Amino acid sequence: MGSDSEIQNPPGGSTKQMVKFGKSLRKDFLFDDNYLNLNHGSFGTYPRVVQSAMRSFQDKAEARPDRFIRYEYPVLLDESRAAMAKFLNVDVSTVAFVPNATTGVNTVLRNLAFAPKEKILYFATIYGACEKTVEYIVETTPAEAVKIQYTYPVEDDWLISEFERVVKAEEKAGNRVKVAIFDTVVSFPGVRMPFERLTQACKDLGVMSLIDGAHGVGHLELDLGKLDCDFFVSNCHKWLYVPRGCAVFYVPVRNQDLMRSTLPTSHGFTPRPKPGLATIRNPLPPSSKSPYVTNFEFVGTIDNAPYLCIPTALRYRENLGGEAAIIAYSQNLAREGAALVAKSLGTVVMENKTGTLGKCCLSMVKLPLVADAMKTSAKTEDVGGLIVSWFSATMVRDYNTFIGIFFYGSAWWVRLSGQAYLELEDFKWAAETLKKVCERAKKGDFLDPVQAKL
Repeated sequence: MGSDSEIQNPPGGSTKQMVKFGKSLRKDFLFDDNYLNLNHGSFGTYPRVVQSAMRSFQDKAEARPDRFIRYEYPVLLDESRAAMAKFLNVDVSTVAFVPNATTGVNTVLRNLAFAPKEKILYFATIYGACEKTVEYIVETTPAEAVKIQYTYPVEDDWLISEFERVVKAEEKAGNRVKVAIFDTVVSFPGVRMPFERLTQACKDLGVMSLIDGAHGVGHLELDLGKLDCDFFVSNCHKWLYVPRGCAVFYVPVRNQDLMRSTLPTSHGFTPRPKPGLATIRNPLPPSSKSPYVTNFEFVGTIDNAPYLCIPTALRYRENLGGEAAIIAYSQNLAREGAALVAKSLGTVVMENKTGTLGKCCLSMVKLPLVADAMKTSAKTEDVGGLIVSWFSATMVRDYNTFIGIFFYGSAWWVRLSGQAYLELEDFKWAAETLKKVCERAKKGDFLDPVQAKL
């Protein structure tokens, strides 16, 4: 699908050779020869060298289970924590791992103690599972929720001012916004949020910041030491080339006492003393590490091998030219590819006037479909869902790819991922494929219930 793309390592890089991105890089990964992965943003992927590292840890765990899990694994985990702490510019004592970003968000919200009139603030574009978590917390605690409603594209300035307005309005009404949840890059639509400015606004207004960085590490250049948010979780298995599931969970020392339990509660939990009751013994080897670190070190029996792959993944990325080179290539490709697809379809790319939404590795392109013109008497919302289900299955079944599609703002949009193993020719192929699928939709193919399944 076209020629390879080249990019020069940035000054100060570890190597001087030209690093080839694009088609030639796919040999490093595990893709089927006939499959084109245009949806890196959902589940990510990882190279063969990382797979080898993961399998070596799994083999060691099976060779001597107790020796590895009880004694060797914590040491290896500390190496991963140290590598990630350096990567994020924070102290190693603030870093732990959880299976995914949703688990991290749940861990924070289920640990915080809410009093009447205390609220959780979130934005209209929150990840669906996290919004349901907020609803659960509201059902089971005194907490209340406040949602900032809007439809992209909006300007960053408006989003910040609206956040400040809502927080102050709640204070005036006698309430308190205790914590605000927001993304680095929104999942759907795939646009960048002004998370740095929102974090500062939280500090100014006395609100705790909980950043859902599902699309964070490996996607954006991050300096958590400088950002100084209250809680941050980011999937390593989306953009950092780490196996699923692995997410870094950052909690500064000042907030670690608030995170008393993991999810689920495990051996590291320390119950509050009760007169006449003995302390429940922790069966794992004693540790001199902080309660926060030991709490998250072992959370039930799962395959923790992905956590141990961080150093290998970071070395692989360094050999490609480093974070700056990978991110620059991927973000430029996402923007150029989106412009190409939009021009081919005769539509537009989702962007605001200041051009901040597209400063990431995802891009949004509108499809040339009009709900009122679809051959059905169903309601617009129902047609939206029908086409999304049919479109998704059709891309996998008939075209050996997947492109995320959703119905947003009374229109259909697709989300494209820029990535080091892709190139502009892949987006040209995507444009032609999207044309074909849209023509099929206009003819009413989405009305066939069989066609909406694999």
